[in-house]
Amino acid sequence: MTASQKKIIQYLGEAQTSEHGLARVLQSQIAMTPRGAYRTALESHLNQTRDHAARIDERLRELGQGGNPVTAVVGVVGKGVGQVLALGKTPFDLLRGSGGEEKVLKNAKDAYASEALEIATYTAIERLARAVGDEKTAKLAAAILVDEQKMLDRVLREIPKLTDAVVRAEVEGNPSFDVMETGAADAVREAGAAAKKTASTTTARAKRTTRQARKVPGVAQAEGQIKGAVASETDLAVARYDKLTADEITAKLPELSQIDLAKIDSYERKHQNRATVLSRITSLRGDEPWAGYDELTADEVQAVLSEGDDKLAKRVRTYERSHKNRATVLKAAERELATA
Repeated sequence: MTASQKKIIQYLGEAQTSEHGLARVLQSQIAMTPRGAYRTALESHLNQTRDHAARIDERLRELGQGGNPVTAVVGVVGKGVGQVLALGKTPFDLLRGSGGEEKVLKNAKDAYASEALEIATYTAIERLARAVGDEKTAKLAAAILVDEQKMLDRVLREIPKLTDAVVRAEVEGNPSFDVMETGAADAVREAGAAAKKTASTTTARAKRTTRQARKVPGVAQAEGQIKGAVASETDLAVARYDKLTADEITAKLPELSQIDLAKIDSYERKHQNRATVLSRITSLRGDEPWAGYDELTADEVQAVLSEGDDKLAKRVRTYERSHKNRATVLKAAERELATA
C-alpha cells in the first residue's frame, strides 16, 4: 500500500467516526426539538448522515479496508454503544438551559459547530484526494460537502429565530413550548425504551468484534472539543466547575470519559486557562481501548475482556489504571493476561 493510499484511508477513517458520532448527536437533538420545520430539517440530515457513513464505509472497502479494525469497531461496537449513548443521553440533555427554547438554541449552536468540523474534514479529504489522483474519493467528498454546507446554512438561519424565542420565553415570560409537554417528550419516552432494549444487545455485539478492536481516532474527543467551545458551566460533567479550585478539579478528572475531558479542555482554555488543569487533562487524554469503552459498565467491560486477547487486556489495564481504576475491571484484565 502506498503512502498516499494510507493517508486517504486515514482521513476517510476520521470522517467515518465523525459521521457515526454526528448521527448519535442528531438523534438526541431531534428528541428535544418540537415538531416543525427545524425538526424536519434535523431528521432529514440524520438520514443524510447515515447515508454519508454508508458511502464512506463502501469507499473504505473498495480501498481494501473491509476488514479494517476501524470499520469493524465503529460499524458494530460503535453503532451499538452509540445508539445507547444517543438515546440514553437525551433525558440528561433535557436539563440543559432553563427552558425548552434555550435547550433547542444550545443544541443548534452545537449542531453548527459539528457541521463546521464536517466541512473542514471533507474539504481536506477532497484536496488530498485530488492531489494524489484519487478522483473517486475526491468526488465523494465533494458530494458530501454540498450536503454539509446546506445544513450549516440551514442551522445558521435558524439561530436568530431560536434566539428570538429565548427572548420571548426567558425575558418577556412568554414561553412557546415546554420540551416535556410536546412531541419531544414522546421521543424521549421512546428513546428511553429503545435505549433499554439496545443495551441488552450491546455487549454481545461488542464481544463478537473485540478481536478486531484497535486504537481508533475517537469521535468522543472531537465531539467533546466542539461542545466544550460553546458549553456553559452546567453542561460540564463536574458540578459547580467554576467555583472549584484547580486541585479540586484535577482530583475529579480521572473519573471522566474522553468526551467529558475534551469538553472541559475546551471550556478551561476559553475561560480560566489554568496550566495545572490543562496539563492533567493532557495526561489523561488518549484513545479508549475500543470505541465506546468509557460508557460501558464494569460488567460489560469484563464480558468483552473474556472474549479478547492479551493485547486488548493490556490496553484495558493501562487505560483503566489512569482513569476510573475499577478493581473488578483490573482483576479481569489480570486474569486474561495470566491465562493468555
